[in-house]
Amino acid sequence: VEIIEARLAAHGYRTETASNGEEALAKVRANPPHLILLDVMMPLMDGFEVSRRIKRDSALPYITIILVTARSETEDKVEGLDSGADDYLTKPIDFPELEARVRSMLRIKKLQDELDQKNRQLEEANRQLRLLSITDGLTGLYNHRHVHELLHEEYERSKRTGDPLAVTMLDLDRFKSLNDTHGHPTGDVILSETARILQRSAREIDHIGRYGGEEFIAILPGADEQAAALFAERVRKTVEEHVYRAKDK
Repeated sequence: VEIIEARLAAHGYRTETASNGEEALAKVRANPPHLILLDVMMPLMDGFEVSRRIKRDSALPYITIILVTARSETEDKVEGLDSGADDYLTKPIDFPELEARVRSMLRIKKLQDELDQKNRQLEEANRQLRLLSITDGLTGLYNHRHVHELLHEEYERSKRTGDPLAVTMLDLDRFKSLNDTHGHPTGDVILSETARILQRSAREIDHIGRYGGEEFIAILPGADEQAAALFAERVRKTVEEHVYRAKDK
């Protein structure tokens, strides 16, 4: 171990060593490396089991593993690769070969990291696109199309379970007159702030959407007619008491 460590350090690699499998696992979990040179014959836990545990641990990033052993039988190599190792090196170690394999595995690690990053970026882009496709751009509430999808899902669930389901429609009176008098930017403030009032008034399981221009809808799973009326009155009262301010006020 000391010879390998010195050889790698001389080529600019930062190294950390462990004397047994348990210690190796603890160090890997505390500070995941880019590459592991793993002896098969170790105290407490052999290299095959260490490799399996590392590869099964979803909390760890992708780590390349080179098994190092004096055992050169085909069955041992097969078991090592089946345990998740990426490469196999037999003793006595040929150091130019070791250095070449380390460089090769680190290239693979770099490519895998780049792929993982691109996949994460793609997943985030897809999540953003999905969010854009189901929300209203002005209010951030669910849009008309997605509200209908949610309503269908909740209706079918209500039929299966027998639980009540209430739907409340809310409309802002004289909104067109307000828009004509004070302008569309002020109207947008009214719609956005009303949307926030609706969201604050709703439960976590409720679905709030913008149904039309100044129309909103609340899908209330588990609520009966009386509960829906209380919700609507609570929203109406909050809107009545709320002071709406235009953006330039």
